[in-house]
Amino acid sequence: MTSLFELEKTGDVDKLTTLLTNSNSEPVRQRAADILGEVDAEDRNVLDPLVTAAQSDDSEVVRAAAIDALDQRHAVERLVSALTGEEVPTEGAEWARAEALVETLSADQPELRMASANALGRIGNKAGTKALVSRLGDADQRVRARAARALGRIEDPRAVPALRKRLGDESVEVRREAADSLGRIGGEESLEALLDLLDDESETVRRIAANSLGNFGSAKPLDALVSLLSDEVEAVRRAAVFSLIELLSNAPGQQSHQLRERMVEKLSATDHRSVVDSLVDILDQGTQPHQRRNAAWLLGRVTGERNREAAIEALASVLDDKDGMTAQFAATSIANVGGESAEDALLDVLDDPEASSDARSKAAFTLGKVGGERARRRLDAIIDDTDDEEVRERAFSALSKLGGRG
Repeated sequence: MTSLFELEKTGDVDKLTTLLTNSNSEPVRQRAADILGEVDAEDRNVLDPLVTAAQSDDSEVVRAAAIDALDQRHAVERLVSALTGEEVPTEGAEWARAEALVETLSADQPELRMASANALGRIGNKAGTKALVSRLGDADQRVRARAARALGRIEDPRAVPALRKRLGDESVEVRREAADSLGRIGGEESLEALLDLLDDESETVRRIAANSLGNFGSAKPLDALVSLLSDEVEAVRRAAVFSLIELLSNAPGQQSHQLRERMVEKLSATDHRSVVDSLVDILDQGTQPHQRRNAAWLLGRVTGERNREAAIEALASVLDDKDGMTAQFAATSIANVGGESAEDALLDVLDDPEASSDARSKAAFTLGKVGGERARRRLDAIIDDTDDEEVRERAFSALSKLGGRG
């Protein structure tokens, strides 16, 4: 049987909708709904099965996943229409569309309340704030979670006190959405609320706080995130590193340089293995260019002696990254880390027949900054041996920095 992972890669809508409709496994139906929310396919092939699942699946979890999938596809209003029998406007003034959905936010059916909360969050108009705040006390935790998420999308500071109260909710999902929304909204009260969670006895709560602190577009959470690098739980430490990367991405241009300097200073002083491990994971598995660029940049500036080889290996592996800035930052960072292990890794790339021309060119050029006599001899030889003109030019340039040809 084809796995869900394979179906996600191939985008086989027919098989995914069949699983959503017919599978006896709740987790399979839930995951099929999740994938259908993101798959690149015509809406006409996807929306009707999701609307049906959101209304009639036996599982609350699957119904919630189908509602979120419709939201992902900007089509949750279709479910609201199906449940109410009335057309829901998808065009026109945002405040008017929001007010129409406020009425269904207090409906008897929890799926309708969930769908309305998602739609209000998608619209993003503050006309929905008051009604969403009232739903933070809903008896159904699924509704509370989606109301909290919607308030984060709207980014209305008036919601902060109510979201702060939800940080103690019995549902982990509600606490996570409330914390994430506080991070999105920002401000001193939101930051204070999240900082209060860092000493919580629950590792889940600390991890939620760590993830949310990355949403702030300033250096204010920096010290708190650095303190989490000493947490006893690896998942919390990794969440802190991920949020540090997000801080670099979210900081306004005028603050970015100062934030980078402060972050490098603090992380260099700690030399936590979890920092390098997490940055390496982002390079290996990350999909967002801004995250991978910042991970490559940061690795070259915070890697200590103990973690040198792991960092250099990861950086060398992305010298031909399809994102040119990530590849360039990787080359610069290898030069910053330096040492014999940097020279070894670059020589391995240069001599690898499977390596791309871009990777070998960057390796040759960077050897001019970190190489010794071994590199000088190899570069000298490759000028005569290679048929790749770009590699030859980079090798010649690097060789001139190492004393020229023998």
